[in-house]
Amino acid sequence: MSAPAAVLDRARRPGPGALARARALGGRSDVDLGADLLRGVPTNDGRGEELLRQVSERAQAFGRRMAAASEGAGEPGRVVERDDGLDRPDPVVARYLHREGVVEVFTDAVALCEDLVEQLGWRAWFPTGSVRGAAVAHERAHHLVAERHAAELRAAVGVPALRLGRWVRWAHVAGAEELAAHAFAQQALGLGRSPLLVTAAATTCLEAALAPPSRTDVVKES
Repeated sequence: MSAPAAVLDRARRPGPGALARARALGGRSDVDLGADLLRGVPTNDGRGEELLRQVSERAQAFGRRMAAASEGAGEPGRVVERDDGLDRPDPVVARYLHREGVVEVFTDAVALCEDLVEQLGWRAWFPTGSVRGAAVAHERAHHLVAERHAAELRAAVGVPALRLGRWVRWAHVAGAEELAAHAFAQQALGLGRSPLLVTAAATTCLEAALAPPSRTDVVKES
C-alpha cells in the first residue's frame, strides 16, 4: 500500500523530534551507518557487530576504489524520470533496469532528500542537485558490480563461505553491494559524506511520519 499524502507531507516537514533524530545521524561515521544497514538485513542476523563494521568499512572502501578506477560518475544508460518513488511500499530514489539498460530516477524522492539536506544544514556535504547525480552514479555502481566486479567485491569484503586448505570461497554478504554503491557515488561526485547518510535521514523521517506523533513533535497551542 502506498503512503497517504498526509504521511508524505509530514515526512517533507518533519517535526522537531524526527528532525533531531535525523540530524544526529550526521554525527555518526559512514562505517557505523553502514553497519546499521547491514544489521537490518535478516540474513546478517548471525554476524557479530565487529564483523558488520568490518564489512561496512571494506565494502565502502571497495566502492571508492571502483569509482577512482572508472572514468567518472557517468550514466549506465538512458535516464528516465518518474514521480512515484514515494508512492510504493518501499520508497526508492532510483533504480536500474538491467534488461532495458535504463535508470529510473524518482523526482519526488529526490525532492524529499534535497529538502531534508537543506533543513538539516548538510549543504556543505551535499551541494544543491547532488542527490540526483548521486542516485544515477549509485545505479551505475550496481551495473558495474553486476557486469564486472561481483567476485572482486566478495573478496574485498572478506567473509569466507567455505575454506578447503588454502582455497577460500568468499561469501555474498547482503547489503555490501549497496554500501559500495553509496561510496562509489560519493567518490565519483566528490561529496563530503556518503549518500547513505541522506537515505538514512529520509528513512528516519518517513518512519516518523508513519508513527503516532510523539510529544517532541507536537506543537502546543498557547
